[in-house]
Amino acid sequence: MDANDFRRAATDLPEVEEREHQDHPDFRVGGKVFASLGKDGSWGMVKLDPDDQARRVAKDPALYEPFAGAWGKHGCTKVHLARCKEAEARDALAAAWRNVAPKKVRAAHEGEL
Repeated sequence: MDANDFRRAATDLPEVEEREHQDHPDFRVGGKVFASLGKDGSWGMVKLDPDDQARRVAKDPALYEPFAGAWGKHGCTKVHLARCKEAEARDALAAAWRNVAPKKVRAAHEGEL
């Protein structure tokens, strides 16, 4: 997977807006960031809940990596795109979307993810 694949998978989710933050793209639902791309395009970030993050890191630590400090403790997880398959990225992005999307937006799109 590359940065364009990750971008497409993120923007395929309902009501997603792509913006830029600190000179790199991010993806928002309801105005809140649920994913972003690293400046060099080699990694993406998904905002998982900490339990989901721990499961994914334990399953494949070469694919998933918690960010350092408070960001990582709150679920911000690096996805190494060169190792990532499309289905895995879509699953992680959907989980991050559900974590951040407002209740009304989640309810409006309940069977789509």
